[in-house]
Amino acid sequence: MSIAVNDESARTTPQADLDVVIMGAGLSGIGAAFRLQTECPGLSYAILEARDVMGGTWDLFRYPGVRSDSDMFTLGYQFRPWRGEKSITDGPSILRYIQETADEFGIDDKIRYRTKIVAANFSTTDALWTLTARETNAVGAVAEQTLRCRFLYSCAGYYNYDKGYSPDIAGLDTFAGTVVHPQFWPEDLDYTDKQVVIIGSGATAVTLVPSMSPTAAHVTMLQRSPTWISAVPSRDKIADKLRSVLPPRVAHRLIRTKNILFGIGFYQFCQRRPQAARALLTKLSTKILGDAATVAEHLTPSYDPWDQRLCAIPNADLFRVMKKGDAEIVTDHIDSVVPEGIVLESGRTLPADVIVTATGLELLAFGGLELRVDGNPVELSKQFVWQGAMITGVPNFAICIGYTNASWTLRADLTSRLVCKVLKFMDRNDYAAVVPKRDPSLKEKPLLDLTSGYIQRSIDSFPRQGDRSPWKVRQNYLLDSATTLRADLSKTLEGTPRSAVARPQQVPLSAQK
Repeated sequence: MSIAVNDESARTTPQADLDVVIMGAGLSGIGAAFRLQTECPGLSYAILEARDVMGGTWDLFRYPGVRSDSDMFTLGYQFRPWRGEKSITDGPSILRYIQETADEFGIDDKIRYRTKIVAANFSTTDALWTLTARETNAVGAVAEQTLRCRFLYSCAGYYNYDKGYSPDIAGLDTFAGTVVHPQFWPEDLDYTDKQVVIIGSGATAVTLVPSMSPTAAHVTMLQRSPTWISAVPSRDKIADKLRSVLPPRVAHRLIRTKNILFGIGFYQFCQRRPQAARALLTKLSTKILGDAATVAEHLTPSYDPWDQRLCAIPNADLFRVMKKGDAEIVTDHIDSVVPEGIVLESGRTLPADVIVTATGLELLAFGGLELRVDGNPVELSKQFVWQGAMITGVPNFAICIGYTNASWTLRADLTSRLVCKVLKFMDRNDYAAVVPKRDPSLKEKPLLDLTSGYIQRSIDSFPRQGDRSPWKVRQNYLLDSATTLRADLSKTLEGTPRSAVARPQQVPLSAQK
């Protein structure tokens, strides 16, 4: 991506306001900021956050029992040990961890809240991004602002914060009770002694059932088809022992390594021996529930384990409320909703006072950001992802995409360290811009390879991955950690020398004082 400039002395461009802009102040964005200020301390940066608080997912979702189904020793940051009691913990604890991390390292001072980037144009002439952002003040007034930066790093995740997925359900508008989507949980929702039906079978649904059961009269999880569910301990006994005898950072490193190896090992077991994995999960569920018929009908999917993300339930809480009779799983299709509940295709009616549509996320690439290069829209579906981080056709731009079969943060942290390596590579080679060089022989594959419905509905709007390194987005932290940061960037990144772009506009000396 070299650019010829005919009359360099006559061409000037405004200076960048910042070296790097990070989109999003969630778990990934705070981690990215730490890596940036630690490994590239000479660069200026800011985090632009559309909401008025940090935390991303862990502040947005406030439904009962919200939690992570990844352990905190791998979901937490490598550079800041998790000191909480539980390995599988609740959303508010994760949010506090993010906030405390930002405060400890001075990252909170770099966040610009209520500032949503709505458009971004990269000029190859100037090697600068021009960002259009909408800033909302404390009273709700919106003003548009323009910001320039050298490098843009999207840590905005992959789903729509403003809208969850809500399928068309016949008669839902006739329901006499309350309908709520978990992404927008009302603070004043009272479901005491009420009949609750949760539509869905993913991580959100299996969290809501045991959380609502103690208060509700009865909770029913209505699913079209079963999901693989595995009971896990909320506390890690080995971790507790190691933390009691070792310094925090040493213990954290050992626990993290143990959990990474176990996660990769179990995933590989499921992929290589699916029938054995099915038998193991079925046996464990039957042992806890004591009801083989229920497991066969409601907890044995048609797909193999880890073809979709496996749901973890700490301390078997879902199974325990089912055994008590406070909750049940029903596998059926909805015929229609009527004022008093849900009529199923089997003819059964589920009485309901509250219907929770835990029907999934709506995917949205990079927070809905409209990317342009020299004013031309970038068609993401025609681009390839390099090293799981940068995109063909889009210079000086990186994305943060975590693992689908392990903790999001494992891959996110590797990507942030890779971005720092790219920035230092640019400085060392006096490049104003870099972009991945596409291999024309690549065979395209979807960026996310799970068969989950929420992914399949929207994956065509995302860039593609290829069939081999460095274009293949591997789901293996051991391989990625061994190779990602050792990659020879000069082989697959094409650079534009600073001498080939317009000179920065000179700032008057009077303005520099």
